[in-house]
Amino acid sequence: MAHSYDFPLSPGKQPDKLPLGRNKPWLAPLAGYSDLPFRMLCREYGAACCVTEMVSAKGLAYNGTNTWRVLATVPEDTPLVVQLFGAEASFLADAVRTLRKAGYSFFDLNMGCSVPKVARQGAGSAMFRDPDNALQCARAMIQAAAPGHMSFKLRLGLNEENKPWLDIALRLEDMGAGLVTLHPRTAKQGFSGEARWEELALAKERLSIPVLASGDLLTAEDGMRCLEQTGVDGVMYARGALTNPGIFAEHIALAAGTSPKPASKKALKAMITRHMALISTLGNEENAVFRLRSIVPRYVRTLPGIRRLRQELCHCTSLAQLDTLLDEFLGQD
Repeated sequence: MAHSYDFPLSPGKQPDKLPLGRNKPWLAPLAGYSDLPFRMLCREYGAACCVTEMVSAKGLAYNGTNTWRVLATVPEDTPLVVQLFGAEASFLADAVRTLRKAGYSFFDLNMGCSVPKVARQGAGSAMFRDPDNALQCARAMIQAAAPGHMSFKLRLGLNEENKPWLDIALRLEDMGAGLVTLHPRTAKQGFSGEARWEELALAKERLSIPVLASGDLLTAEDGMRCLEQTGVDGVMYARGALTNPGIFAEHIALAAGTSPKPASKKALKAMITRHMALISTLGNEENAVFRLRSIVPRYVRTLPGIRRLRQELCHCTSLAQLDTLLDEFLGQD
């Protein structure tokens, strides 16, 4: 399928199966964050698989450039799962077929996002309002994808009175889903309260397909604890990766029974510098500076002087200026 967009759109050859296991942490889909440069950074730290930002099935149908921009990729960005959202079976199935023709192989349907602009479309967690339609969408996508190449991201349900996740997950398994990811909170909870890991253990007990865990995995220690307590097949880092892409290296070290290297200013500067280079290479310098103004504070949020750094970042107009500022802020451990 030919495209003439001004961003890379070259999916690499995908494996027959996605990597799973206690030593194979995934990067979760993060709307507005898990773009190509960030995925490549996380891969360099050990992410075994990455999921794209949410992609609108209707946006693909109307060939929107901004929708395709979310799908920017290079051959090294593999294994890669494309996460779709929508609530109409025909659009979702067509999206899978279109993407397969473009070279993408693995797909996920978001049935957990509680963001209002997604829920208003009947998509994300709002799909729990009409389970029959949700399952119709799932069946159409499974039939459009290669066997075992379709997965589903779930929450427990809408609220405490509506938690049909297990019945839906079992029916998805019967239809031929390859795996499910469960964030064990309701849509009403958002990210409040605690993720109910006991529901992950129940998912692993009742389902024969692989189960990935999401929710409250803010550190590599959290990830390992979740694996041990629930028996799930793997973990998917979201907020933990946003503040520390090195979480993947730390997870792999813990899985191997070794202690992760303690963070240092030198290591932080190397991480930021690498992210700078990836954004610049896969985008442009102007975009890199703008993006990094919000990215850098996440990475150094626990260090003293963060307020002054934020103020100085607002005045950076080039990568060279940003590099000088980082030298000043992170030059000495």
